[in-house]
Amino acid sequence: MDIVFHYPPELLNLLNDAVPKLCKSKKDLLLFFQGAGVSKELLAQYQSLLINNKEGFNKYVVNRELLAKLNELGERSLRERREILKRVTEFHDFSVCWESDQAPVRGLVAQIRELVNVKDSFTRMNIEREHERKTRVAEQEARLATESERKVKLTAVKSQLYALFAESDAHKRGKALEAVLNALFNAYGILVREAFTVKGHCGEGVIEQIDGLIEFEGQLYLVELKWWNTPLGTAEVSPHLVRVYGRGGQARGLFISYSEFTEPAITTCREALAGSAVVVLATLQEIVELLDRQNDFKKWMKLKITAAIADKNPLIRPQM
Repeated sequence: MDIVFHYPPELLNLLNDAVPKLCKSKKDLLLFFQGAGVSKELLAQYQSLLINNKEGFNKYVVNRELLAKLNELGERSLRERREILKRVTEFHDFSVCWESDQAPVRGLVAQIRELVNVKDSFTRMNIEREHERKTRVAEQEARLATESERKVKLTAVKSQLYALFAESDAHKRGKALEAVLNALFNAYGILVREAFTVKGHCGEGVIEQIDGLIEFEGQLYLVELKWWNTPLGTAEVSPHLVRVYGRGGQARGLFISYSEFTEPAITTCREALAGSAVVVLATLQEIVELLDRQNDFKKWMKLKITAAIADKNPLIRPQM
């Protein structure tokens, strides 16, 4: 809490001793409070006392009563209490005080400054802690919101993927599979470029048909999709390897198949690693199991990529 929202007892006691010593005359005391913005209504009875009964006007008593009243007003007198504290802590010309008060009031002002600095430090620390707490809460809420949104998207992906198994038109099924997997990538915040073609520079027309492109952990992956009923062999995976080779090590490959891969196909992808061509093989069944078990797609990808490079195993099936 702000130190001046309510003067704590130790500060109030110091102000009760210091302010009357800073004000040489009784009139100076009222001018001090007036200059701090204290209302005429609050000062009126003391103005009257000073005029009508100067001997009955005691600086210490009046100061104590005014500070107590300001403290009791709480938020309504917050500005005035801040200004009083500012005036006291910034006071430097002690020569205007009575000579006998100069040394004591110097000590009192020094104590007030020290107390304010300590209190302000605690206030700042509390503010910082509260800010950190609010930041953590906001981050947690953002994570929960993101996770909730992802679950909604993944539920839709799962539903759309299952519907493909009933599609008899192979062409429609293939195009729909591209859209479903792009939605899966998108749900995990993976940048996606949908299917595109690459044309030759000398009028050759289309020389490459790419099913998709994703960016994962700073690496580009050319995506190839196949929905065949028979296992894919070397002849089926080789064109994708050529696309990866053609990028000079600047892109890797991700090959997702409805059917399994033959051993020669897996061996071909493993041997391609010697030429800096990294290709990750995956089956659609793995994707289905990921969605069924609500496993993390990114973690799954990372495990498969690590195995493809470190273990030379392009078709590992991670246990998650």
